[in-house]
Amino acid sequence: MNRALPFVFLLALSAPAFGQTVDSHGAKQLSDDLSRYVGKQAIDKGILKVSLEDGAYKILFDFKALAASFPDQKLLKLDFAPYALMVKPRSDGAWDVSMDFSQSASVEFNGPEGLQSTQFSIKDGKGSGVYDPNLAAFTSGTSSMAGMTMASKDAKQHMEASTGAGTATIAATKSATGGVDFTTSQKVSSFVEAINFDDPESGLKFPVTVRSPELSIEASGKGVRTKPLLDLLAFGVANEDEATLKANQAQLKSLLLAALPLWERVEGTYGFKD
Repeated sequence: MNRALPFVFLLALSAPAFGQTVDSHGAKQLSDDLSRYVGKQAIDKGILKVSLEDGAYKILFDFKALAASFPDQKLLKLDFAPYALMVKPRSDGAWDVSMDFSQSASVEFNGPEGLQSTQFSIKDGKGSGVYDPNLAAFTSGTSSMAGMTMASKDAKQHMEASTGAGTATIAATKSATGGVDFTTSQKVSSFVEAINFDDPESGLKFPVTVRSPELSIEASGKGVRTKPLLDLLAFGVANEDEATLKANQAQLKSLLLAALPLWERVEGTYGFKD
């Protein structure tokens, strides 16, 4: 269940919409569809919740409920507001998707090197797009934010980073050779990252600072097997214990063969403006 949760917002929309009425029955169906990819426990424990709001489905992901489900609890502090995805069915079978990803969060935990902490904030983060369940991809999408800050600290290093305003876009189409072709781009202004490294064991102690008026990232892929990857994820959720996994090796082999190669090509570049 826990391995599947990071992908939940994409997987939630695996069923075609076809202009269905937004009602309590649809919310229940969407919740049931979700459980195929994240496990029924995620729904039962309130990690994921589906409800009705303003003529759309609201999919809520509760990080605190997720943390509470971990058997080995090493978290000392978790301050992380839930994220909500608003989805609405379209007449063409796709879904309109929107999200406010503004956040102010902090976490502290005991790691291999002792106490570790992270804080970050995103100001005025908003995103929207069209998700096609037949492709298992966003055919179009845009996002923006007014700025972001992040700080992390452990026994050997302290990192602080910040950016100004940023934008991102994504587009995907059905690949002629199967799977999905996609392109994505992102730009953020006023990028700064400062790292202070101090390791008493090795004697290394130095600061590193990177500054740029603009950071840009471009990525593209061809023939990415999104649908078979979802089938593999659903199989993993349904066969988490060793006994059922061994019993269903033939099905696993079939799913792996359908998913390979995972893509024909994936590449990306990033650059700093002087």
